[in-house]
Amino acid sequence: MKRRVFITLIGGAAAWPLAAWAQQPERRHRIGFLRAEKPPAPWMDAFQKELRELGYEEGKNIFFEYRWAGGDDARLPELAGDLVRLNVDVIVVSGTPAILALKEATTTIPIIMAAAGDPVGTGIVKSLARPGANITGMSNMIPDVGGKRLQLLREFAPTAVRIGVIWNANNPFTQSVIQESENAARILNVRLQTMQVRIAADFITAFETGSKERIDSLIVVEDPLTISQRRQIVDFAAKLSIPVIYGAKTFVDAGGLVSYGASFPDLYRRTAFYVDKILKGAKPGELPIEQPTKFELVINLKTAKALGLTVPDKLLVAADEVIE
Repeated sequence: MKRRVFITLIGGAAAWPLAAWAQQPERRHRIGFLRAEKPPAPWMDAFQKELRELGYEEGKNIFFEYRWAGGDDARLPELAGDLVRLNVDVIVVSGTPAILALKEATTTIPIIMAAAGDPVGTGIVKSLARPGANITGMSNMIPDVGGKRLQLLREFAPTAVRIGVIWNANNPFTQSVIQESENAARILNVRLQTMQVRIAADFITAFETGSKERIDSLIVVEDPLTISQRRQIVDFAAKLSIPVIYGAKTFVDAGGLVSYGASFPDLYRRTAFYVDKILKGAKPGELPIEQPTKFELVINLKTAKALGLTVPDKLLVAADEVIE
């Protein structure tokens, strides 16, 4: 073989692995997403927008496996198992029942909480600073949120004494909020009428209970189930012509009176950073769980006018958003 030909062949053989390596396609990550109900669009928009800014594009280098339980918490273990069998790279989850289902399903696949009410109190993690195992993410817990919402509601309805509370009895987080609310009710000398729900069909009974007990105001604890039924709840409140305080802005967007709680779009936006860190090799158990830093007091003046309520000036000044 001529020397020039030999060198060309050797040079080509040596260069081939480097060229092949350089042309390797970008790794595609599969992300699982589990929730009792599909999240409101603004939450997912915030999450996906932040992912794009971090360099991830759905359908190109990141793919989602969505699993919604249709409001039936009993389906969550099955759907959690489905995502585990797919061996996705990471699972994003929202809502305490869904998180607990995933905790039972896997100890190896990283789990990122987009919103967990009380991850320590409900036994999901050991601590916020060092959650351990395969779970980390965001908590939407606000200290004494039940008492704060009851006090805010009384600003709108100072004469209210028979206050209904709609909450998902399957969710350990909402149970803790109920306890806080009951403690505050005793101090304020008002009566709480709890209206438990577990599935979508339970809201009919809850509404019947509220009407029968002649509640004069209402608190709605945020949860994937109650959020999925927000329009029905708002319509029920309008029918009774009573003031209602909700745990998330999405209720007020649907026509509710007032909401106070963590900003869920911001929680979902921050969740994208956890996805990025874990896909780059970080261990979830070593990433501290973040607590909410952005809170929202949102007031719907149109609804207040329909109810014949005058919103105190101090609340209008304090509000993060006033819908007119």
